[in-house]
Amino acid sequence: MLTTPAALHALLFASGEPLQKKQLAALLEIGDSDLKTVLQVLDNSLKGSGVALVETDTEVELRTAPEASTIVKKLRESELARDLGKASLETLAVIAYQTGGTDKRGGATRGEIDWVRGVNSSTSLHTLLLRGLVEGREDEHDKRRVRYSLTTEALAHLGIARAEDLPRAAELQAVAEGIIKEEAAS
Repeated sequence: MLTTPAALHALLFASGEPLQKKQLAALLEIGDSDLKTVLQVLDNSLKGSGVALVETDTEVELRTAPEASTIVKKLRESELARDLGKASLETLAVIAYQTGGTDKRGGATRGEIDWVRGVNSSTSLHTLLLRGLVEGREDEHDKRRVRYSLTTEALAHLGIARAEDLPRAAELQAVAEGIIKEEAAS
């Protein structure tokens, strides 16, 4: 059986993003004051591990420790030197064709990307964000989600001025909108 600090560590690691303290307390079935204690225990246990606990008034996240910055920088540089790969190119294509859609949603959410690709796209999105090919912003229709769209850097690499200039953009957008309407009706 996991200790509460170990369970907290697992939750933060698995999420890969900040979690609300209230949500953590509920998941761990502990009170706010106990959560403070558990956070302190976890923070102490992470000292010297290369991982640090980052905490605001409302959220908590695991990040690499500042002392690991040199080695992490080497990793990031090697990631940038590699080709994008099939998964990242697929993810970029989904975002590109959603960016110029007639519904003016301006990009795609991770859920939409995952649905089209049929697999989790977190790593591909991270790669594209790291390289500055996509950017994320709050979804106007659902503030809990991030909508990803192409950057001007991506457009320049693709040799186009606008996402609407992609090959068969209007045709593919019409097909996608038809599928979305069918899904919504069912």
